[in-house]
Amino acid sequence: MNYWLMKTEPSTFSWDDLVRDGQAEWTGVRNYAARNHMKAMQVGDEVFVYHSVEGKEIVGIAKVIKAAHLDSTDTTGTWECVDVAPVKKLKRAVTLDEVKTIPECKQMKLVTHGRLSVQPVAPSEWEIIIKLSET
Repeated sequence: MNYWLMKTEPSTFSWDDLVRDGQAEWTGVRNYAARNHMKAMQVGDEVFVYHSVEGKEIVGIAKVIKAAHLDSTDTTGTWECVDVAPVKKLKRAVTLDEVKTIPECKQMKLVTHGRLSVQPVAPSEWEIIIKLSET
C-alpha cells in the first residue's frame, strides 16, 4: 500500500462533503505531476485529505476505491482522476505550520512542493502525522 495527500479547498469540496457523499471522483486536477501521481494510485491506497487555502491542515484519511480513469469534468480526454471514500476523520487536524516544525518531515512534499495538489507521502511521514493527530 502507498500513501498520498490530496488537497481540496473546503469552500469547494470539504472533508464533510466527502463524508456526506460517501465517495467522490477527485476531479478538476489540471497539473501533469498531480495527474501522474493519481495514475500511480492503486485501489486500497490511503490518502490524507488536506484543506488548502482555508485551514491549511490535514483533516482526514480517505481510501482509493477506483483506480485512475478519465476525469468526467474534462472534455479534452487529457485528465484523469481516482475515486476516494472517507475512512476516518483525524482526532485532531494537523496544520501545515506543525508539519514544518518536524525535522523528519522537512522533505515532505507538502513542505517542499506546496502547490502540488496530489502528492506521495512516505510511510515514515504518514506515521508521524498519524501520531501527531492523536495528541
